[in-house]
Amino acid sequence: MSTATLETPTATPTLHLTQILVSYEDAIRLLRIRDTYDWHQRVWQAFGGRDGQVRDFLVRVDRKEEDYRVLILSRSVPAKPDWCPTDCFGTKDIPERFFARTRYRFSLLANPTWKPVKDKDGNYIADAKKRKRRAITKREDLITWLQRKAESGGFQVSADSLRTLPRGQEYFHKDRRSHGTHTAVEFQGELTVTDPTQFRVTVASGIGSAKAFGFGLLVLAPIS
Repeated sequence: MSTATLETPTATPTLHLTQILVSYEDAIRLLRIRDTYDWHQRVWQAFGGRDGQVRDFLVRVDRKEEDYRVLILSRSVPAKPDWCPTDCFGTKDIPERFFARTRYRFSLLANPTWKPVKDKDGNYIADAKKRKRRAITKREDLITWLQRKAESGGFQVSADSLRTLPRGQEYFHKDRRSHGTHTAVEFQGELTVTDPTQFRVTVASGIGSAKAFGFGLLVLAPIS
């Protein structure tokens, strides 16, 4: 199952929002969910027959009391996977008028990171691919990170409304040799759209890194 970078849209295809509710007991006992990579594999089953293709969806998983809520934002319509109960799966199209508003409340579960220019000895790293991403943890740096993403993403964040909620580290194991962690931070607040076209692209493409592992989906609620 591909963890390739999310394809950047060249047009404005209809977006689909899917919600799946899975009880905590079923997730652990039946689906054997251990980490974010397991969720990644399960969600891919809603887009069967596409191994090796570029991922065109975002996902977010939240623990809600006795259930897990899985949100999927996709450009293609997902099919109910076999592991999902029929009454706990629902998909709806997002009408274009949803994006006609100027202001929204938002929630973003992100993996804010930065790449150092120098190594531990103070030498400049010439090859950008060798720069290992490091987690951003200080609130002022998190705010700067989000403001930078907002500026390039076609919106502005209201500083007075912004909350940064650390969610700890998310571990994943692909196999015995491939494993790692992501540092999860939830941003909540209000935003104002400055570039509607770019904002629409940002919503479809997601924000930040590790999108295949449940980060980057911008959850929106219009403000009247």
